[in-house]
Amino acid sequence: MRVYLGSDHAGFELKANLISWLREAGHEPVDCGPASYVPDDDYPVYVMRAARGVADDPGSLGIVIGGSGNGEQIAANKIPGIRAALAWTEETARLARQHNDANVLSLGARMYSDTDALGFAKVFIETPFSQEARHARRLTMIADFEKSGELPPLPGTA
Repeated sequence: MRVYLGSDHAGFELKANLISWLREAGHEPVDCGPASYVPDDDYPVYVMRAARGVADDPGSLGIVIGGSGNGEQIAANKIPGIRAALAWTEETARLARQHNDANVLSLGARMYSDTDALGFAKVFIETPFSQEARHARRLTMIADFEKSGELPPLPGTA
């Protein structure tokens, strides 16, 4: 599995650990930066490149990392075709894939241990989308909005 990664200073060390783990697990990590620790860097520069990599490479996944993961999730979700989910437990990582077919995982390096973060990433990468009709229907609504800018119709009005 090709996995695009981007972080800021707060996620720099965790990103390096994730890249090592991904390689050891037989995945293909793509480091979108930063290449070195810069204490006041700006996460959108790197996170949006990782998300763009995922959007341009069907079948790949992404992991974006910051202090809380919130800003990184927001930035990644600005790239059309990206469904970035913030995980704080293995279950939230699993559900992001099973129910939402999330293609980018957002992690908060200051929110939990590296061991926990690696566990969330492992679950995220190994969990497939469920393909359940209700989940697919909801994703279609989101994709349609992304293309047209029109909100989904209210129930009973279509």
